[in-house]
Amino acid sequence: MNDAQLLRYSRHILLPQIGIDGQQKLLDAHALIIGVGGLGSPVAMYLAASGVGRLTLTDPDHVDLTNLQRQIVHTTETVGRAKIDSAIQQLKALNPGIELTGIDRRLEGDELLVQVQQADIVVDGSDNFPTRFAVNAACVRARRPLVSAAVTRFEGQVAVFRADLPDSPCYRCLYQETGETGEACVQFGVLAPVAGIIGSIQATEALKVLMNIGEPLTGRLLVLDALTMESRVLKLRKDPHCPVCGHVEVMQERLANGHTISRAR
Repeated sequence: MNDAQLLRYSRHILLPQIGIDGQQKLLDAHALIIGVGGLGSPVAMYLAASGVGRLTLTDPDHVDLTNLQRQIVHTTETVGRAKIDSAIQQLKALNPGIELTGIDRRLEGDELLVQVQQADIVVDGSDNFPTRFAVNAACVRARRPLVSAAVTRFEGQVAVFRADLPDSPCYRCLYQETGETGEACVQFGVLAPVAGIIGSIQATEALKVLMNIGEPLTGRLLVLDALTMESRVLKLRKDPHCPVCGHVEVMQERLANGHTISRAR
């Protein structure tokens, strides 16, 4: 780190759990952020401010006036612009010393997998189940940590899924695939600061995983009710029959026992 970086991140460096080594881990890290809406906005801003050296942002949408109530990375001036362009403009102003890449389309299939493989951690701020399931599947396949969250009305939840660790459940262990889209904000509304609270927790969990400090919400689901400001943490169990991560464990066990597994093409 140069002198400017030492000064910029000095309040991190003062923390004994972080120090210079921890901050350097952040500067060397690459995070993939899915969506720069209500959750992705605070996530992107805090990861950028914290000095995560490379951020890749993906979002296919444009800024709408209704977004501004909670999507704090965007401004009135950027209404009508691609969310990726709006977000990158703000993040560059916040921290010009990091590398920012924007993808203004929905990542799917092999392209999603490649982006996940290139990242050290994935933070999912999407607002629909199909995207969450696809991102989870890519993280399991690439063995990348996933910080997932959701928010609606006055409630939010956050969990960390570690496909890179044994016995850690994945998102699919928790939720069954359905035909629901999960467009919660559009259908039911959301109190603006709740998105900020949950997004900030996502950013915190991502930083903890990247620096290997504290006790991340690995295999645990934090549920917050902002109306009462009560929270609870639920222990999640790995589903041995999970169609996403269950077969991965079987394959690993067979490989450990000397079996050869041919990949489907």
